[in-house]
Amino acid sequence: KAAPRGITVGTAVAQMSYDGFAEYALAAADKVFVVPVPTAQVVALLTSGLTASIALDQLGQLQPGKTVLVTAAAGGTGQFAVQLAVLAGCHVVATAGGPDKVALVRSLGAHRVVDYKQERLQDVLKAEYPKGVDVVYESVGGDMFEACVNGLAQSGRLIIIGMIENYSKGWPASKFEGVPEKLLWKSASLCGFFLLRYAGLFRQHLSKLLMLVATGKLKVALDVHSQRFVGIDSVAEAVAHLQSGRSSGKVVVQLAQHLPPASCLAMPVMNAQSSL
Repeated sequence: KAAPRGITVGTAVAQMSYDGFAEYALAAADKVFVVPVPTAQVVALLTSGLTASIALDQLGQLQPGKTVLVTAAAGGTGQFAVQLAVLAGCHVVATAGGPDKVALVRSLGAHRVVDYKQERLQDVLKAEYPKGVDVVYESVGGDMFEACVNGLAQSGRLIIIGMIENYSKGWPASKFEGVPEKLLWKSASLCGFFLLRYAGLFRQHLSKLLMLVATGKLKVALDVHSQRFVGIDSVAEAVAHLQSGRSSGKVVVQLAQHLPPASCLAMPVMNAQSSL
Protein backbone atom coordinates (compact mmCIF):
# COMPACT_ATOMS: atom_id res chain seq x y z
CA LYS A 1 0.00 0.00 0.00
CA ALA A 2 1.37 3.38 -1.01
CA ALA A 3 2.40 5.76 1.76
CA PRO A 4 0.30 8.90 2.24
CA ARG A 5 1.49 12.08 0.54
CA GLY A 6 4.42 13.70 2.34
CA ILE A 7 5.80 10.52 3.90
CA THR A 8 9.13 9.31 2.58
CA VAL A 9 12.11 7.51 4.08
CA GLY A 10 13.41 9.67 6.91
CA THR A 11 10.15 11.56 7.54
CA ALA A 12 9.37 12.03 11.23
CA VAL A 13 5.98 10.45 12.00
CA ALA A 14 3.90 9.63 15.06
CA GLN A 15 1.39 6.91 15.85
CA MET A 16 -1.20 6.80 18.63
CA SER A 17 -1.98 3.24 19.66
CA TYR A 18 -2.39 0.81 22.55
CA ASP A 19 1.10 -0.58 21.98
CA GLY A 20 3.78 -0.48 24.66
CA PHE A 21 7.31 0.92 24.54
CA ALA A 22 9.49 -0.35 21.70
CA GLU A 23 12.65 0.68 19.92
CA TYR A 24 11.19 -0.45 16.60
CA ALA A 25 7.59 -0.80 15.48
CA LEU A 26 5.69 -1.71 12.33
CA ALA A 27 2.81 0.65 11.57
CA ALA A 28 0.32 0.91 8.74
CA ALA A 29 1.15 3.92 6.55
CA ASP A 30 -2.36 5.31 6.78
CA LYS A 31 -2.29 5.18 10.60
CA VAL A 32 0.64 7.54 11.13
CA PHE A 33 0.88 11.28 10.71
CA VAL A 34 3.77 13.61 10.01
CA VAL A 35 5.32 15.65 12.84
CA PRO A 36 7.88 18.46 12.43
CA VAL A 37 10.65 16.77 14.43
CA PRO A 38 10.86 13.72 16.74
CA THR A 39 11.49 15.59 19.99
CA ALA A 40 10.21 15.36 23.56
CA GLN A 41 8.30 18.60 23.03
CA VAL A 42 6.35 17.16 20.11
CA VAL A 43 5.71 13.95 22.06
CA ALA A 44 4.20 16.08 24.83
CA LEU A 45 1.80 17.62 22.34
CA LEU A 46 0.57 14.20 21.23
CA THR A 47 -1.13 12.33 24.08
CA SER A 48 -1.16 15.19 26.59
CA GLY A 49 -1.74 18.14 24.28
CA LEU A 50 -4.33 16.37 22.14
CA THR A 51 -6.23 15.18 25.20
CA ALA A 52 -6.56 18.74 26.52
CA SER A 53 -7.34 20.29 23.14
CA ILE A 54 -9.95 17.79 22.00
CA ALA A 55 -11.60 17.27 25.39
CA LEU A 56 -12.04 20.99 26.05
CA ASP A 57 -13.26 21.56 22.49
CA GLN A 58 -15.67 18.64 22.23
CA LEU A 59 -16.89 18.38 25.82
CA GLY A 60 -15.87 21.57 27.59
CA GLN A 61 -17.69 23.97 25.29
CA LEU A 62 -15.51 26.80 26.58
CA GLN A 63 -16.78 30.34 26.38
CA PRO A 64 -15.12 33.62 27.42
CA GLY A 65 -15.84 34.51 31.02
CA LYS A 66 -16.56 30.96 32.17
CA THR A 67 -14.70 29.50 35.15
CA VAL A 68 -12.61 26.40 34.45
CA LEU A 69 -11.01 24.20 37.10
CA VAL A 70 -7.99 22.09 36.12
CA THR A 71 -6.71 19.46 38.55
CA ALA A 72 -3.09 18.24 38.44
CA ALA A 73 -2.36 21.39 36.48
CA ALA A 74 1.41 20.95 36.65
CA GLY A 75 1.15 17.55 34.97
CA GLY A 76 1.64 16.48 31.39
CA THR A 77 -1.87 17.30 30.19
CA GLY A 78 -3.00 19.74 32.89
CA GLN A 79 -0.42 22.28 31.72
CA PHE A 80 -2.06 22.42 28.29
CA ALA A 81 -5.61 22.55 29.68
CA VAL A 82 -4.67 25.62 31.73
CA GLN A 83 -3.19 27.45 28.75
CA LEU A 84 -5.96 26.55 26.30
CA ALA A 85 -8.63 27.67 28.77
CA VAL A 86 -6.81 30.97 29.30
CA LEU A 87 -6.54 31.46 25.53
CA ALA A 88 -10.31 30.86 25.32
CA GLY A 89 -10.88 33.80 27.66
CA CYS A 90 -11.83 31.73 30.71
CA HIS A 91 -11.02 32.33 34.37
CA VAL A 92 -8.80 29.39 35.34
CA VAL A 93 -8.57 27.80 38.78
CA ALA A 94 -5.88 25.13 39.04
CA THR A 95 -4.55 22.67 41.59
CA ALA A 96 -0.90 21.77 42.15
CA GLY A 97 1.18 20.46 45.06
CA GLY A 98 4.17 22.37 46.38
CA PRO A 99 5.79 25.75 45.64
CA ASP A 100 7.63 24.71 42.47
CA LYS A 101 4.53 23.30 40.83
CA VAL A 102 2.44 26.27 41.94
CA ALA A 103 5.00 28.61 40.38
CA LEU A 104 4.93 26.65 37.13
CA VAL A 105 1.13 26.77 36.89
CA ARG A 106 1.08 30.49 37.65
CA SER A 107 3.60 31.05 34.87
CA LEU A 108 1.20 29.30 32.48
CA GLY A 109 -1.49 31.89 33.19
CA ALA A 110 -3.75 30.33 35.84
CA HIS A 111 -5.65 33.02 37.74
CA ARG A 112 -5.96 31.10 41.04
CA VAL A 113 -3.65 28.24 41.95
CA VAL A 114 -4.66 26.04 44.88
CA ASP A 115 -1.71 24.34 46.58
CA TYR A 116 -3.48 21.21 47.79
CA LYS A 117 -0.68 20.60 50.28
CA GLN A 118 -1.54 23.87 52.00
CA GLU A 119 -5.24 24.42 51.18
CA ARG A 120 -8.34 22.28 50.81
CA LEU A 121 -9.85 22.65 47.35
CA GLN A 122 -13.41 22.37 48.66
CA ASP A 123 -12.77 25.22 51.13
CA VAL A 124 -11.36 27.47 48.41
CA LEU A 125 -14.26 26.78 46.05
CA LYS A 126 -16.84 27.39 48.76
CA ALA A 127 -15.26 30.67 49.87
CA GLU A 128 -14.07 32.14 46.58
CA TYR A 129 -16.39 30.55 44.00
CA PRO A 130 -19.74 30.18 45.78
CA LYS A 131 -21.60 29.88 42.47
CA GLY A 132 -19.36 27.00 41.43
CA VAL A 133 -17.18 26.35 38.41
CA ASP A 134 -18.54 25.87 34.90
CA VAL A 135 -16.08 23.29 33.58
CA VAL A 136 -13.75 20.86 35.37
CA TYR A 137 -10.83 19.08 33.68
CA GLU A 138 -10.20 16.23 36.14
CA SER A 139 -7.41 13.66 36.16
CA VAL A 140 -6.82 12.81 39.83
CA GLY A 141 -9.81 10.93 41.24
CA GLY A 142 -10.49 10.17 44.89
CA ASP A 143 -11.17 13.10 47.20
CA MET A 144 -10.21 15.56 44.46
CA PHE A 145 -12.94 14.21 42.20
CA GLU A 146 -15.50 14.48 44.98
CA ALA A 147 -14.50 18.11 45.66
CA CYS A 148 -14.89 18.84 41.96
CA VAL A 149 -18.40 17.36 41.83
CA ASN A 150 -19.41 19.38 44.87
CA GLY A 151 -17.94 22.52 43.32
CA LEU A 152 -19.82 22.35 40.02
CA ALA A 153 -21.98 25.30 39.05
CA GLN A 154 -25.50 24.96 37.75
CA SER A 155 -25.30 23.27 34.33
CA GLY A 156 -21.60 22.65 34.96
CA ARG A 157 -19.62 19.99 33.12
CA LEU A 158 -17.00 17.71 34.67
CA ILE A 159 -14.67 15.99 32.21
CA ILE A 160 -12.86 12.88 33.49
CA ILE A 161 -9.65 12.32 31.55
CA GLY A 162 -7.99 10.05 34.11
CA MET A 163 -7.64 9.15 37.78
CA ILE A 164 -3.95 8.93 38.54
CA GLU A 165 -4.59 8.40 42.25
CA ASN A 166 -5.88 4.91 41.42
CA TYR A 167 -3.29 3.78 38.88
CA SER A 168 -0.61 2.61 41.29
CA LYS A 169 -3.27 0.79 43.35
CA GLY A 170 -4.25 -1.48 40.47
CA TRP A 171 -7.08 0.79 39.33
CA PRO A 172 -9.78 -0.32 41.80
CA ALA A 173 -13.36 0.69 41.08
CA SER A 174 -14.29 4.10 42.50
CA LYS A 175 -17.21 4.49 44.87
CA PHE A 176 -18.87 7.86 45.34
CA GLU A 177 -22.23 8.16 47.04
CA GLY A 178 -24.72 10.78 46.00
CA VAL A 179 -23.13 11.76 42.68
CA PRO A 180 -26.28 11.17 40.57
CA GLU A 181 -28.35 13.24 42.98
CA LYS A 182 -25.83 16.10 42.96
CA LEU A 183 -25.73 16.15 39.16
CA LEU A 184 -29.51 16.04 38.96
CA TRP A 185 -29.96 18.91 41.40
CA LYS A 186 -27.55 21.13 39.47
CA SER A 187 -28.54 19.96 35.97
CA ALA A 188 -24.83 19.21 35.68
CA SER A 189 -23.10 16.60 33.57
CA LEU A 190 -20.26 14.12 33.98
CA CYS A 191 -18.33 13.17 30.83
CA GLY A 192 -15.61 10.60 30.29
CA PHE A 193 -12.92 11.29 27.69
CA PHE A 194 -10.64 8.64 26.18
CA LEU A 195 -8.32 10.05 23.53
CA LEU A 196 -8.20 7.14 21.09
CA ARG A 197 -11.97 7.41 20.58
CA TYR A 198 -11.30 10.73 18.81
CA ALA A 199 -8.66 9.63 16.28
CA GLY A 200 -10.41 11.47 13.46
CA LEU A 201 -9.57 14.78 15.14
CA PHE A 202 -5.86 14.18 15.80
CA ARG A 203 -4.40 15.91 12.75
CA GLN A 204 -6.67 18.94 13.03
CA HIS A 205 -5.89 19.54 16.68
CA LEU A 206 -2.19 18.76 16.42
CA SER A 207 -1.88 21.35 13.65
CA LYS A 208 -3.57 23.88 15.93
CA LEU A 209 -1.27 23.06 18.85
CA LEU A 210 1.87 23.26 16.71
CA MET A 211 0.79 26.66 15.41
CA LEU A 212 0.15 27.94 18.95
CA VAL A 213 3.59 26.73 20.03
CA ALA A 214 5.33 28.17 16.98
CA THR A 215 3.73 31.59 17.59
CA GLY A 216 4.65 31.58 21.28
CA LYS A 217 1.08 31.29 22.56
CA LEU A 218 1.54 27.81 24.04
CA LYS A 219 4.42 26.57 26.19
CA VAL A 220 5.61 23.00 26.69
CA ALA A 221 6.78 22.13 30.20
CA LEU A 222 9.01 19.05 30.43
CA ASP A 223 9.86 17.33 33.68
CA VAL A 224 13.50 18.13 34.38
CA HIS A 225 14.18 14.53 35.41
CA SER A 226 13.12 13.23 31.99
CA GLN A 227 16.65 13.97 30.79
CA ARG A 228 17.81 10.77 32.50
CA PHE A 229 15.10 8.56 30.97
CA VAL A 230 16.96 7.40 27.86
CA GLY A 231 16.65 3.89 26.44
CA ILE A 232 14.03 1.22 26.92
CA ASP A 233 15.62 0.10 30.21
CA SER A 234 14.58 3.42 31.78
CA VAL A 235 10.84 2.92 31.18
CA ALA A 236 10.08 1.37 34.58
CA GLU A 237 11.89 4.17 36.42
CA ALA A 238 10.08 6.80 34.36
CA VAL A 239 6.65 5.28 35.11
CA ALA A 240 7.49 5.08 38.81
CA HIS A 241 8.54 8.74 38.76
CA LEU A 242 5.31 9.71 36.99
CA GLN A 243 3.16 7.92 39.56
CA SER A 244 5.17 9.19 42.53
CA GLY A 245 3.49 12.59 42.48
CA ARG A 246 6.90 14.28 42.25
CA SER A 247 6.93 14.88 38.49
CA SER A 248 6.25 18.33 37.09
CA GLY A 249 5.49 18.88 33.42
CA LYS A 250 5.53 16.07 30.87
CA VAL A 251 7.55 12.93 31.63
CA VAL A 252 9.06 11.54 28.42
CA VAL A 253 11.17 8.46 27.70
CA GLN A 254 13.63 8.88 24.84
CA LEU A 255 14.16 5.45 23.31
CA ALA A 256 16.76 6.48 20.74
CA GLN A 257 20.17 7.68 21.88
CA HIS A 258 20.26 10.69 19.55
CA LEU A 259 17.50 13.02 18.34
CA PRO A 260 17.46 16.27 16.34
CA PRO A 261 17.71 19.37 18.56
CA ALA A 262 14.46 21.04 19.60
CA SER A 263 15.64 24.20 17.83
CA CYS A 264 14.51 22.59 14.56
CA LEU A 265 11.05 23.81 15.58
CA ALA A 266 10.39 27.28 16.99
CA MET A 267 9.18 25.99 20.36
CA PRO A 268 9.02 27.75 23.72
CA VAL A 269 10.18 24.96 26.01
CA MET A 270 10.17 25.05 29.81
CA ASN A 271 12.19 22.78 32.07
CA ALA A 272 9.74 22.31 34.92
CA GLN A 273 11.48 21.96 38.27
CA SER A 274 9.94 19.20 40.33
CA SER A 275 9.71 19.12 44.14
CA LEU A 276 12.20 16.26 44.50
